[in-house]
Amino acid sequence: MIFETHAHYDDEAFDSDRDSLLSSMTENGIGTIVNATASKRTVEKSIELTKKYPFIYTTIGVHPSDCDEMDEEELSWLESLCSYEKAVAVGEIGLDYHYDEPSRDIQKKWFEAQLDMARSVKLPVIIHSRDAAKDTLDIMKSMKAEEIGGDIHCFSYPVEIAKEYLGMGFYIGVGGVITFKNGKKLREVVEYAPIEQIVIETDSPYLAPEPYRGKRNSSLNLPFVADKIAEIKGLPVDKVIEITELNAKKLYNL
Repeated sequence: MIFETHAHYDDEAFDSDRDSLLSSMTENGIGTIVNATASKRTVEKSIELTKKYPFIYTTIGVHPSDCDEMDEEELSWLESLCSYEKAVAVGEIGLDYHYDEPSRDIQKKWFEAQLDMARSVKLPVIIHSRDAAKDTLDIMKSMKAEEIGGDIHCFSYPVEIAKEYLGMGFYIGVGGVITFKNGKKLREVVEYAPIEQIVIETDSPYLAPEPYRGKRNSSLNLPFVADKIAEIKGLPVDKVIEITELNAKKLYNL
């Protein structure tokens, strides 16, 4: 069965058909879904989803773009939720320099705080890093993130950066971008990375693969990602699905 390592089914894009869509996953070969959180509100909604669907698990964390209103009280609240039996990671956390706000200093502060939290609660981290390659890597090295473990979601950097994370024992999250015409950089990373350190994701409702680019994404599109990885690696697609599922189970301790 395909293991979806990163989606956002709490998103309002799914309000019209969430139940029917999620109810169709198992029959379409999607065995497990990890719903990634980005804010206090999404944490609450994600936990609700895990209670309704046996195959859905959740992360606990605040996205860099949503950390401007974080405080110590919210951090303590997040930490208390990490003991929930279906909480499998701290995330998505990291740095996003694509926009000017929140400030870089604020993002760094709460990234470091949530890395500390992950170490304390003994959960892996799901890292979001956009236009912030050096600072993300510097913080993760200084915080000894290799002792925490996790994955770099929606990997977007060149092979040189991938080498650093792979050397730290991290998994590389691969989604729909691998099918894009301008996805050459990611295809090179997938060619280089050991299949044992690759996990697959959609980041639904975002980043739908070709031929659905620009439309709402869902985990039902994961076969397009698996097919492309199989093509690059010269492996049968069922082998890619089998290995990436095992990788995801190791990542999330399931």
